[in-house]
Amino acid sequence: MSASPAEVQKALKGADYPASREDLIDLARDNDAPEEVLDELEDGLEDDEYQSPAAVMADLGD
Repeated sequence: MSASPAEVQKALKGADYPASREDLIDLARDNDAPEEVLDELEDGLEDDEYQSPAAVMADLGD
């Protein structure tokens, strides 16, 4: 993962789980996430839905 976990969590602040992949990416855009974080989410999130922030981080860490 090129973006730090703290950057990812900041980008996803306010997320309501369960959340879809697209909802998380849209939220990151709305939170003015850096391009590096958006790229990480777009490339790293493979599931259609996430149950928690831990599930997001687990997918990005693969």
